[in-house]
Amino acid sequence: MKRHFITIFFVILLFEPLNGQIGVHPVGVNVNASGPTVVFLTYGNIQGYRPAEALWCGEMENAYPHAGTRCRPGTIYGSLPDAFDLSTESGVGGFTDIMSIPSSVARRAYQEAARGGIGTFFYVRRFESLTGGPDVYVNVTCRLAGGGARVPFALTGVQMAFADDVPVLSIMRGEPVQPFTAEIRYNGTGQLQGRWELVRPGDELPLLDDLLTEATLPAERRGFQRRYLELERFSYFLPPSSDSFILPGPDISDIPSDFEGMYMILLRIEATDDKEGDSSLDAVNAGFGTVNSGGVAAFPIPPLRYFVGNTPVGMTASNTGAIRPLFPLPDAAWFPGESMDFSWTDVPGAAIYQLELEDWYGSELLTAWLEPGSLTYRAPGWVFDQTHSDQLKWRVSALNENGILLSRTAWRLLIKD
Repeated sequence: MKRHFITIFFVILLFEPLNGQIGVHPVGVNVNASGPTVVFLTYGNIQGYRPAEALWCGEMENAYPHAGTRCRPGTIYGSLPDAFDLSTESGVGGFTDIMSIPSSVARRAYQEAARGGIGTFFYVRRFESLTGGPDVYVNVTCRLAGGGARVPFALTGVQMAFADDVPVLSIMRGEPVQPFTAEIRYNGTGQLQGRWELVRPGDELPLLDDLLTEATLPAERRGFQRRYLELERFSYFLPPSSDSFILPGPDISDIPSDFEGMYMILLRIEATDDKEGDSSLDAVNAGFGTVNSGGVAAFPIPPLRYFVGNTPVGMTASNTGAIRPLFPLPDAAWFPGESMDFSWTDVPGAAIYQLELEDWYGSELLTAWLEPGSLTYRAPGWVFDQTHSDQLKWRVSALNENGILLSRTAWRLLIKD
């Protein structure tokens, strides 16, 4: 009897603190049954653990000998792709996770519900013990709904474009830029609040954090986003009856073109209150107060670019040849942390070259803009530390003074050594 008592006491001592140790908020959310959903999550008390994989599934089971409930094999809908994993440490013993549910997962859950299921599924993240103890599984309940008022207010897509829909607008010094807009696709309802900013030639370029919406970042990092020349502020209420909104750009007379070089127009979306998705720090012992998550997004918002030069339109030669990639060769090896040189052939009439480097998932690692005659570019080593993918791809485009595409190479593959 004494031995049994000691065994029972040991089991309680081992598992009771673990079951209540790591918490998440919110613990349940409504999600769009016919499209993507993005939710800001806060975990607390993760000291001694590190985040591992995150899965969506239709059923759960006891995770014994580990703590919590995990996905039941055979009911898994998908996993959070590395390309969309914006999770990061937050505060003291806290962890911020951006749960980006793809349409394919929502469709799978809807199909199960149509066959008589309960209309809910689960997001389960595993936390691995750093001390050799049991792992901890923490889940969030996802309830199928429409994309309207009861779903967290989140951006699911942003597309900015000039009136002529050119990839890069090219103008002469002193000329006005074209009017532009941003098409905002969203779930839920809330206040779209933010500002237009301009990165001028010579300014420090924005990093990934600067291109994310404010609500995508943990609370303590929101005040450290770089600020640039403010063009205009805006605030619009987005109703639940729609899923898209055309955001007008600022007055073009306020946009400078007084110096030659590349300019970048940034769309900065600020965090707003959202009762359906706001995250409580107190609830998970990760701090105090509530983190507003209205306007969260699972992607960086790419800037809109325009190039100011001193060559009048029509003065350059017409395009007489196609651009060809030179180095690196197809399937060349790349090494983490090491720089790499890219080169290509010249195109008559090109006013600017665009070098693009992406990982296998399509996430942008580098976009470089080079003047005519610049036919090589050395990518710094830190660029290659931004991805978990083993395969990368690159291409080069040649554009004329009006931003019209003259020629573009096919994607070339790079293989991690």
